[in-house]
Amino acid sequence: MNDYIIETRDLVKIYGNGDEVRALDGVDVRIERGEFVAVMGPSGSGKSTLLNMLGALDLPTKGQVLVNGQDLSKVRDLDTFRARTVGFVFQLHNLIPTLNARENIEVPMMGQPIGRGARRRRSKELLELAGLGDRMGHLPNQLSGGQRQRVAIARSLANEPAVVLADEPTGNLDSQSGGEIIDLMRRLNKELNMTFIIVTHDLAVARQTHRVLVMQDGRIVRQHHVGNPYEEDLKAFRDSEIGQAILSEDEGVLTCLDVEARAMLQRVLQGIA
Repeated sequence: MNDYIIETRDLVKIYGNGDEVRALDGVDVRIERGEFVAVMGPSGSGKSTLLNMLGALDLPTKGQVLVNGQDLSKVRDLDTFRARTVGFVFQLHNLIPTLNARENIEVPMMGQPIGRGARRRRSKELLELAGLGDRMGHLPNQLSGGQRQRVAIARSLANEPAVVLADEPTGNLDSQSGGEIIDLMRRLNKELNMTFIIVTHDLAVARQTHRVLVMQDGRIVRQHHVGNPYEEDLKAFRDSEIGQAILSEDEGVLTCLDVEARAMLQRVLQGIA
């Protein structure tokens, strides 16, 4: 038995009947149990569509999605499977404004065979784990943006999921609050061996993960394990517009470089794995 928590095979998603949009175009990916993976790419590259497929929020046009060893096409009750197996964190925390922090965390447990006392103990444990043990009775509008997102992360863990999917979890936060959210995810990943897959546009966030998948036009075009900051800066420069122009010997860019500088940059960028 392999230890992949997520596996996709030739995953295709097409939207529309007339002018078809191929949002995913033959995606094959494997995520190991306990990994912390970032998915990056330009808008429209298929990042959120991939996350929706992995979370059983949408069905593929073609191909397979296996989550925790189960082929989603063979799962009869996707709602129950999703509730028990996948945790979700979104850019907007989506907390219920009339419920306090503890009550918001209990919401996903309501449809599960968990008694009231067990729900309360679990929500308390998760809030303490998220560093909000003193905010249990606070309503969302009494919490900062970063605190609300911490509650959302704690809520995603309510039913002890196999994997947590996060779509731009720091997108609406300032850099300090965003850093605290990623630090929390890293700690949960390490302490609980919890698998996290996050979509992000922020390279600083991606650098905190174990592996980065880069998408373009519905495909995973590159992936690499996160290394030291210098290597990550070089990879970011290689993947930038000017880096790609240098590699493709675009004369419009190269004319501003002397011959020695041009040759040096090309050697460096070509040597990046």
